[in-house]
Amino acid sequence: MALPDIRLLVPHSDRMVLLDRVVAADVDSLCAETTIRDDSLFYTEGGVGAWVGLEYMAQTIAAYAGYAAYLRREPIKPGFVLGTRRFESQRPMFPLGSVLQIYAMKVLQNDSGLGSFDCRIEAAAGTLATASLTVHQPAEIDDFLRQRGR
Repeated sequence: MALPDIRLLVPHSDRMVLLDRVVAADVDSLCAETTIRDDSLFYTEGGVGAWVGLEYMAQTIAAYAGYAAYLRREPIKPGFVLGTRRFESQRPMFPLGSVLQIYAMKVLQNDSGLGSFDCRIEAAAGTLATASLTVHQPAEIDDFLRQRGR
């Protein structure tokens, strides 16, 4: 089965989708890819800051959740990053021309929508960044936001 366009899986608009494509997906993980170009949203003077790697990881998790919903023929829903642990980057910047593969592996996910993922960013030079992200995807987003807005 062909993998869907990543823009169908990540609930962001246009330029805010920072990933180029889904490379592989299964029941517990997803690998996405992006190439650092001079028109990349966060590009400055030779590359993209490694801190953007957290958003690459978060969007890979979003693509994982979107792909699961896609397979179930359910609508794609937004989620939230609750926290990050152990973010480590081997360099301060992802240089122009770098092809990054971003991996998100599910560690746990419960029925309330809370999940934890181990993530890493790799390129030809090896592993560039790692982190663990805690996420939440509420069943009813409008109800969740109303409750938080009180």
